[in-house]
Amino acid sequence: MMKKFILIVCGSFVGAFLAFLFFMFAAMIMSIGIMGAMGSGGSKKAVSITKHSILNIDLGTSIIERGGSDALDMMALLQGEGMPSSLGLNTLVSAIENAAENDKIDGIYIECNGVAAAPATLEKVRKALKGFKKSGKWIAAYGHEGINQADYYLASVADSIYLNPVGSVDLHGMGSMIPYMKKLFDKVGVEMQIVRVGTFKSAVEPYMLDDMSEANRLQTEHYLGVIWNEMRDSIAADRKLQSAALNTLCDSVLVTFKADRLLKEKLVDKLVYRNQMEDILRARTKVDKKDDLNYVSPDDLADDLETFANGDHIAVVYAVGEIDGSPSMGSTEEGINSDKLCETILKLKDDDNVKGMVFRVNSPGGSAFGSEQIWKAVMDFKATGKPVAVSMGDYAASGGYYISCCADRIFAERTTITGSIGIFGMIPCASELIENKLGVHMATVKTNENADLSAIFKKLTAPQKAALQNMVNDGYELFTKRCADGRHVTQDSIKQIAEGRVWDGVTAKQIGLVDEFGGISNAIAWVANKAKLGKDPKVQNYPALEDKFMSLLDQYMTTRYESRLRGEMGIMYAWHKQLQRILGRDQVLCLMPETEIVF
Repeated sequence: MMKKFILIVCGSFVGAFLAFLFFMFAAMIMSIGIMGAMGSGGSKKAVSITKHSILNIDLGTSIIERGGSDALDMMALLQGEGMPSSLGLNTLVSAIENAAENDKIDGIYIECNGVAAAPATLEKVRKALKGFKKSGKWIAAYGHEGINQADYYLASVADSIYLNPVGSVDLHGMGSMIPYMKKLFDKVGVEMQIVRVGTFKSAVEPYMLDDMSEANRLQTEHYLGVIWNEMRDSIAADRKLQSAALNTLCDSVLVTFKADRLLKEKLVDKLVYRNQMEDILRARTKVDKKDDLNYVSPDDLADDLETFANGDHIAVVYAVGEIDGSPSMGSTEEGINSDKLCETILKLKDDDNVKGMVFRVNSPGGSAFGSEQIWKAVMDFKATGKPVAVSMGDYAASGGYYISCCADRIFAERTTITGSIGIFGMIPCASELIENKLGVHMATVKTNENADLSAIFKKLTAPQKAALQNMVNDGYELFTKRCADGRHVTQDSIKQIAEGRVWDGVTAKQIGLVDEFGGISNAIAWVANKAKLGKDPKVQNYPALEDKFMSLLDQYMTTRYESRLRGEMGIMYAWHKQLQRILGRDQVLCLMPETEIVF
């Protein structure tokens, strides 16, 4: 027994020593990278680009809000991957814009490998590609194995779409998948006690109903329909097809069509194998068949977006993820810490070099308390007289709209999801599980009637539930007042479009929740004009990215944890993460419905 104990201890020391060596090695590599970045200076990355180069956009990745951390690239190398696991939207758009102006870049080559991104992010990239075409340069897209719908939305901008002779194209429209879990909670003996305001505030539905309500179905059908129409019509226009005909194809299980049928339907332009595709690119760039193509990555061509801006500048403040949510242990999901974000905004308020703010919001909402604190910080910034514009990403809904509504100007994409002005509380009661299924009796002694208000082993009393409903009602009144004051309309007019209803960007502009279509660049231009900073203002992103080495360590540990957990739990992993999020949230929330959009 003692021998076994000694072996375990020795093994632990060896493991710790190996981990120490790994992190020291990683630190050394990261330090070299950091020193190299510091030595390069300037707003452009010091990358040598030869004549007849091609900007290579490999869509086999996820597109996140903000790039710029070398730690992510290092993680890809350490895990044996040939490319970063994600690509920043700001990096990609900057690279495309720079490619249009760079005489050494002949064109763009899009590899359709299954991009992961929401419609508004894809719309922004597509706009950048459309702008690139105005330079007169070419865009070619290729699907080696298959082209999924998100890939095709971007590829449809290309002059030519090439496909492997045995490849496929998958266009199928949009859908929404929402798991309703009331029966599951009933079986395990947990009741979700709900207090809410808003007929359309459907984030609580999966815990109180067995199926989707008519109100939720109405709003979901509306915003999905508008977003799909926008995307379908854009594809049809660039491929010179009729929208109705394209819709018919989408209803025909298009992914099963043979490649020659896709050619006949004008969904692709030519069928070629990969080596033939490379020869086509060589011909376009006048590169000899024996020579390698001159590929340039988005990271190589993008501006260095995380450099320090000297003097007067515009602050671009990122608010990405759920507000004050507690993701499951080991999660790599982004989130908004309201305390830290408020601290950042208030420091910028007092910085004389900061002449205005673009608030980039990509959030489904979250804590009602946290949303109010961020709203107040933005109002304090505005009180200095500095202009504030909001740039909405994929989502700026519920609490995401709460923190946006007081801006001087709100920009959104046509496919942005916003609104969801409503509030709810959700308090689990596990008395059935604890008492009857587990056989545990909870004996209680208390000095006052409500001493056990937050206990999960008892139901709320009628007076307690009424009190909580009044608190949620007050929260809704405050939320709608914030929106009314920010949009300079009456509170009653806001309530007519509130009730927790989710809106697409197009409809949101029609009903006054959004001022203008556009992205970060449009918001920056608006703020620059108001602040009289000219057409080419200095810009700095906030908050500062996490220390690169610490980010590497965190990414490594969380990725290892998630990979192990995903392997052990299989299909139950998604349910585990959802339960962890529920348990980690505040009890009173401004949060849009958790919807998996099938795109």
